[in-house]
Formats: sequence, structure tokens, C-alpha cells
Amino acid sequence: MDADMSAWQKAAQAKRQAILQAIPPKWRVQQQNLPVDVTGTYIRGFLNPREIEITEADAVLITTQTASGKWSAVEVTEAFCHRAAIAHQLVNCLHEFFFEDALGVAKELDDHLAATGKPKGPLHGLPVSLKDQFHIKGVDTTMGYVGWIGTFQGQKDDPRARVAESELVRELRDLGAVLFCKTSVPLTLMAGETANNIIGYTWNPHNRQLSSGGSSGGEGALLALRGSPAGFGTDIGGSVRIPAAFNGVFGLRPSAGRMPYEGAANSIDGQNTLLSVIGPMATSVGSLKLLFKAVLSQKPWLYDPLALPLPWRYDIEKETQKLIEASARDPSVLAFGIVHHDGVVRPHPPVKEAMIFIKHILKDKGHKVMDWDPQLCKEGQEIADKAYAMDGGEDLLSHMTLSGEPQPPQSFIGKSKHLSAREVAALNVQKRQYMKKYMDYWNSTSDLKATGKPVDAIICPTAPYAAVIPGKFRHAGYTTFINTLDYTSAVIPITSADKGIHRVESPPQFLSEVDQKVYAEYNAEIYDGAPVGIQLIGRRYEEEKILTLAEYITECIKLYSGEGLVQLAA
Repeated sequence: MDADMSAWQKAAQAKRQAILQAIPPKWRVQQQNLPVDVTGTYIRGFLNPREIEITEADAVLITTQTASGKWSAVEVTEAFCHRAAIAHQLVNCLHEFFFEDALGVAKELDDHLAATGKPKGPLHGLPVSLKDQFHIKGVDTTMGYVGWIGTFQGQKDDPRARVAESELVRELRDLGAVLFCKTSVPLTLMAGETANNIIGYTWNPHNRQLSSGGSSGGEGALLALRGSPAGFGTDIGGSVRIPAAFNGVFGLRPSAGRMPYEGAANSIDGQNTLLSVIGPMATSVGSLKLLFKAVLSQKPWLYDPLALPLPWRYDIEKETQKLIEASARDPSVLAFGIVHHDGVVRPHPPVKEAMIFIKHILKDKGHKVMDWDPQLCKEGQEIADKAYAMDGGEDLLSHMTLSGEPQPPQSFIGKSKHLSAREVAALNVQKRQYMKKYMDYWNSTSDLKATGKPVDAIICPTAPYAAVIPGKFRHAGYTTFINTLDYTSAVIPITSADKGIHRVESPPQFLSEVDQKVYAEYNAEIYDGAPVGIQLIGRRYEEEKILTLAEYITECIKLYSGEGLVQLAA
């Protein structure tokens, strides 16, 4: 270790090396010159055929196989541990890797199935990854802060260090899941790119010149490389949805109180104007539904004082399925609003084309489609920005001060004016009035449908760009207004940027200064291969409806993918 290094640099380097040393020598990658795209064929080159079969199955198929005993939990766990270890060496996506502990849990699950003939729960033998906000016994939670290494959230000699477990962790264990790694986050969490002073930058597996997004960027990157079949992130401004879209996977931002947050670490903890929420991320929409249902079956409201007593509502799921079935006879019974831009920043060509594609599908199916007023987005974005900074950045900066580490340029938060109690109250009033305004607008769309009902969901970009160039994430407004509204939002992968199709367009009439910057930074060559995902947005607590509609729209996309964006762009 370099004698000239500062104390924080030595601590970060030691932790970085510890993560790599947790990877068995037989799984170490020696390749020097990595390709731009390390997904698919490239990462498969490090695996045997059986490992590929297992790791490219989604969570629904895996649990079917493990619950029946056709696949052992040990075999499945080892395959994903191997692939996750490779993934980290390719894109820097892990903070913690506990292979031996995971195999021990998997062996217990196999023994349980052999002895009882029954799986432990609906997630029996399913490897699950977690964003590094969740406490797991025997494992550090650094959340990217050097000053948190070996402590409990920065508090030295705290007896909870490496002993405490988050409520979600306990429930996942009871459901039969196998926890095996924790994924990377940006320092402070408040960033659209994932970078910290411990592991460096988390790259996008589809294009290593680009970002994996943030703040659940490690989770998104790991899922893109199929190093995990399913995991959980958190979202206070797009932190589940942006990485899901950037990495070409599925993600769900539920309304506050549906998933248990108790016992998880967080930034700006105690700020209640906009609550951070936990949401599942996975390689299929069916996997999102599996995870969400499973956690709710544990009745988290009995253990988390902020969780709502709201189990999975099968009646709403069935009503939505009936609505979809009815649309086969009368397509107009389904209606969608389309947000083409948010009134602040226009989307880059790949995102614009994805929105054209999804609108084409819905109109071709005969569903009602209306353009959504973009001006409603801006106020929600402004409210969110004030909420994130109401303590003047004090909480985030205090955790960096523990080690003296510098703030990465990707972080959104800096020193600013503290809001007084009176100003916080006024902000909360503004938020409530905004929510009412948005509700009234949504209700007014009932005129669109012969049934007299408003639109069923909104479709909106997740960001103005596909997976972004490092240092160029400038606008999170497409997701933050949803957090202000506390609406349900699911991300569905649509396409990827193609330099042959998504060329630079003529300058539009710019909506703002940041719009002009974002436009100028589009480069078709660099963005080539970057995934694009869109949001399917419902009202508050409409997770059952939105997940069911997401399944339907995903199937529609598959059916139309033959004509795809190439034909539409021609």
C-alpha cells in the first residue's frame, strides 16, 4: 500500500481488495482488453452450459425448479455466485460478496425439501441480490461511504455493526430466498450514476463507455449480466427506475408503505416530504410480481410501523386481467396517456423513437391514446428538488466528513440553505396541492372514453437519454415528479440505441438551458447499444394493476418487435 496515500484512500483500497479476495481464485478473470459489450456471448464464455441454463432463467422458472427439487438450491446458488463474481470484475457492481454463507443457506433449503417434501416458501432456493442499504448479519453496510467501513452507519463501536438485519432481509429468509451479494451505490445515493471512492465507477454492461445509472446502479448492472435473477433497490427520485431502464431490465417503484423499509440504511433519513421506497428489480415482469407478492405475504405491516396493512389484492389483479380480455373485443376500453417530454428536456433520438414505437403499438391495437400535458411535470420536479436539499446537504456531507473523502462529481447534493420549519410546512402544502391538481387532471380524461372512466395508465420516458455518458447525467425530472406524486411506476425495456437509426436530429426550439446541453451531448456512436426503457405509471397504490398491465404491454412489444423501430424510423 502506498505510504503517500491518505487514511481514507488506504481504507478504501483495503475494502476494495477485500471484495476481490472474497471471489474464489478459480473465478478470477484475467482478461485485460474487455469488449464494449460484456453481456450475452462474452460473459457466457466464462461459464459451462449448465451454469448458463440456470443463470439465464428468470425468477419464476427458477423457483418452479427449486421448489420441485428438479434443481438443487446449492447448484443454483453456486451458478449465480460464479456469474456475479465475473460480473463484478467486468463492471464494478458489488460491494459485498458472501459466497460461503449463501451456499450454507442453500444446503439447508435442500435438506428441508428432502425432509419435508415441501419448499420453505414461494422464493425457495432463489438467489436474491440487495442494494447496499440493507443490513445483513456478518456483512458490512457501507453505502459507498469510506467512513462507514467496519461501523454501523458510521458509528464506531456500535453493537449493531455486522449484527443488525433489515426487516426485508428477515422476510426474504423466511420466504426461502438465498441472499448472496450486495450491490454498488453512488456515494450519498443522490446521483443518476453509480460511483464511490471504494470501488470506483459502475459501468454499463451493454456498453462499457456508459453509466449503469443510479442509485441502484450495481443492482441494474448485475441483473443485466444475469449475475442475479432478482433483487431489491430503493427509489427516492428514480433510483430503481433509471438503472432498470439503463440496463435493459424491469423495475417497480411502488407507493410508499407497501414494501418494508424498517432497519435499512438511508440518506437524509427522517426527511418525510418525499419518502424513499423499496422496489423489486428483475429480468422479467413476472419476477417483479413474484417478489412483490411474496414480500406482502409476510405481512410486513406487523413489523414495520410505516408499512400499510395492504396485502396483494387479487381482486384488482383479476379486474385488470378482465379489462385486458375485454379489450380484445373492444380495444377502446383500455386508454393510455403519453408523455412525449416533460416540458424541461426533450428526449434523445433513441428514447423519442421508443415512445413512438409504444404509441404505435397501442394505437394499432385499437386502444385509446391521448397526449399528456407536459407542464404538469415541472412543478413536481421543483418540489422534489427542494425536499432533497431541505437540510442544506448537511446529512450527506457529514458522512463524507467521517473519513475526509472527497465528493464525486456525480452527486447532486451540495451545501445550500436550510429550510425552516415554516418553509418545510409550506413545501408540504405545495406538494398536497400539486397532488390534487394532478389527480383532477387525470380524472378529467374520463371524457376520452365512452365508458366515462379516465385513462388506465400513463406512458412516459424514464430519462431523456438511454444509458448516459459518464458525467453527463443532467436531468432526473422524468422520474422525480412521480416521487412527488407517490405514484406506482414500472419500467419496461423497449429497445437499444442504434447508431444506424438514431442519428443526431436538427436542433429543436429548446425548452430550457439544460435541454440545450442534453441535446448537444448526444453522440450516436457512443450511445450505440445503450438500452432504453419506458415507465408505465399508475395512480397511488395501483401496483397490482400496473404489474398486470406491464405483463400485457410486454407481450405486445414482443409481438410487434418484428416490425420494430427500424421500420418506424424508415
